[in-house]
Amino acid sequence: MIRGTTILSVRKSDQGVMAADGQVTMEDTIMKQKAKKLRFMYNDQVLVGFAGATADAFSLFEKLEGKLEKYNGNLPRSAVELAKDWRTDRILRRLEALLIAMDNEHTFILSGNGDVIEPDGDVAAIGSGGPYAFAAARALMAHSKLDAKDIAMESMKIAASICIYTNEEFYIKALPNAEDKV
Repeated sequence: MIRGTTILSVRKSDQGVMAADGQVTMEDTIMKQKAKKLRFMYNDQVLVGFAGATADAFSLFEKLEGKLEKYNGNLPRSAVELAKDWRTDRILRRLEALLIAMDNEHTFILSGNGDVIEPDGDVAAIGSGGPYAFAAARALMAHSKLDAKDIAMESMKIAASICIYTNEEFYIKALPNAEDKV
């Protein structure tokens, strides 16, 4: 079984960021320390991170990218259509991966069961270290003046200090602000 990922998305004020660690673990062995688990899609308007089996995640990246192209970057519609495919396609149903996808307005977790979950708040996390990063980010959102990027970084540090499947090789990407495109 391959494990080892923490993916965290944070949205604060006009800033949306996603953070990932770089560790990939197979059973009790670290296989890779600098894996890149975040990707921009659809003209850098959608940011996606994955947890789970790498090959499965890349298949889902391709499918989501195709849906985004088909639906002109409409993330909610693309996420729902991907989930429909995930549930009905015999091959996709066997994929073991989770995705977080965000644009300037929405954040979705796409589960291995074909679920589309829009988190209630401005924080979402997946992977083995996800619960730790999520809790840290929620606390920092409520009790600090840090911006989204700093909240993500500090939360990832906390997750890495607790979760043995999370390392400190962090990658953080920020969405371009909607105002930057005008």
